[in-house]
This record gives sequence, C-alpha cells and structure tokens, in this order.
Amino acid sequence: MNDPINVLTLFLFNIVLINIPLLYGTVGEIVVEKAGSLDLGVEGTMAVGAIFGYLAGCAANSMAVGLLVAFLAAGLCGLLFALLTVSFQANQNVTGLTITTFGLGLYFFVGKGMGERWPAMAGSSALMDGFAALEIPLLSKIPVLGKVFFSQNLLVYLGIAIAALAWWYLNFTKTGLRLRAVGENPGAADSVGVNILLYKYVHLIAGSGIMGLGGFYMALNMSGSFEGSNCWINGYGWIAIALVIFANWNPVLAILGTLVFGFFNTLQIYAGALAGAFPGGLGWLNTVPAQLFKALPFIITAIVLIASSVHKREGSGQPAALGLNYFREER
Repeated sequence: MNDPINVLTLFLFNIVLINIPLLYGTVGEIVVEKAGSLDLGVEGTMAVGAIFGYLAGCAANSMAVGLLVAFLAAGLCGLLFALLTVSFQANQNVTGLTITTFGLGLYFFVGKGMGERWPAMAGSSALMDGFAALEIPLLSKIPVLGKVFFSQNLLVYLGIAIAALAWWYLNFTKTGLRLRAVGENPGAADSVGVNILLYKYVHLIAGSGIMGLGGFYMALNMSGSFEGSNCWINGYGWIAIALVIFANWNPVLAILGTLVFGFFNTLQIYAGALAGAFPGGLGWLNTVPAQLFKALPFIITAIVLIASSVHKREGSGQPAALGLNYFREER
C-alpha cells in the first residue's frame, strides 16, 4: 500500500512540475495584453518555441542555446503578429488564430520532416542535467513542502523569477508604466511622446518569447518524445489565455492561478492514487469518470471566461484599449 504522505507529496510536486508552462504562457500573454494587444496565438507560439528550442538544444547539447532559440523563434511569431496588427492594422482575433494554426502546422511539419533523424533527449546530457531536480539547501529538507517547492528543476525557478520580474517591471519602472499607458489609452500616451509603435513591437516580441520558453519546458517535460498526432502544448496555450483573466493581469497572481489550474490538471493523473491512499476522504474519486478529469481544466477555463464576460470585477487590471487597433489619425 502506498504511503499516504508520499502520495500527497508526489501529487503536489507534480502540480508544480507539470503545470509551470502555464505560468510562462500566462506571463507572456500579460505582457502582450498590457501593450493593448489580444493575442490568441499562444498555443501556436508555444509550439514554435518548443520544437525549435528543443532541436537547437539537442544539436548544441546546451540548455542555454535551447532557451535562447525557443525565445527567439517564439519572438518571431510575436513579430509577425505585431507586423500584421500594428503596422497593417489587421484584426487581432483573426491574426492570433492564424498564428495558432500556423504554429501548430509548423510544429508537425518540422517534426514529421525529421523522421528517423529526430534527436532523443537522452542523447543530450546538458538538457537531461538542466531539467533534473535542483535542490535548495535546507529548504528542500522541509517535510512535504520542501519536495514540492524547493526540489524542482531550474526552469521552475526561472518561470517564477520571470513572473516576479514582470510584475516589478510593469508596476515600478518608468518603461513599464508607459507600457501600461499604451494599453490603457494609446492616444494619450502618443500625445506625450511615447513611441506607440516601438512599445507595441518590443513587448509583443518579448511576451511571445516568454511563451516560447514555456513551450520549451513542455518539450523537456515530455522527454522530447515527438508524436505525429499530438502536440506537446496540448491546449495549455488556451488555458494560459484564460489564466490571464483569472490572475487579473497580474504576473504574481498568475503563479497562484497556475497552481489552481494545475491542481485540476494533475488530478486526472493522480485521482486513483489519492483515492487509494485516502479511502475515507477521497475514495469517491474512483467513481468519477476519467473523461471528466481530462475535461476539468477546459471546463474551468470556460467558466472563467464566461464569468469574466458577465461580471467585470471592480479594479480589473484589463487594459482599456485591449484588442483595439490604434489609428494615430483618429487621435
């Protein structure tokens, strides 16, 4: 019989391990939306970052190269989005969906094109070592919580650091405050000398690059195993868009949102083990259809989107000009 404490610890550990890519996607989308752009291409952008980052990391046998290429490849998706929506004034919703379609198509095109030349992650010691657990002295020895929060891989800590840095940048730097002004009222920001074009381009590229890091994380978490029918991203990009609303456009609250959504996402894997370890309180989990557990993250996503559209919360962090193209001539 499994030790209940070990089962609970493993369940909580995997909530963090498996779902941190949501944090990258959410923080990246927050940066994009704070510039006043609604990018529905998160899924495709993460897929592009995932496959090119993984292939580059394997080829160079370097975690740093993988991260850099993932950021740059996904950043190119942001550049394309900016070119179409900022310079050519294309519809943002249609453009975002196009980038998702393009990104997923490119993912499968490249992956299937590699065929038998596809590199195994086991052949890249740098990626294997870089994704191994990195224990923080003393803190990792705390019962249960030490394993959950302080014995994770480097990319978990990097994701949390990026979220904290993005929060500081948006709230306590002059550039971040100007970015928020661009998202709230680009006409007013333009009138005081803020370069709207530059701010949108830079932050659309940077935000998309952060999404790409989440895709690269998922590639490593799947051990670089390419399947011709399933994408590594597996809907996480869509959940990240909903998480932006759940986190109220706050990168730090996105950490909490990731754990909440991660709970339901991981429950589908550990429901049986939890029911066996805690038959008195959680035995009922065995009676729930497995299909419901698989659908739960997306059901929660739909509920969040519906709730946010029906009732806009007081003090919402949503930029007032979100999704609206800026025509300088109409200022």
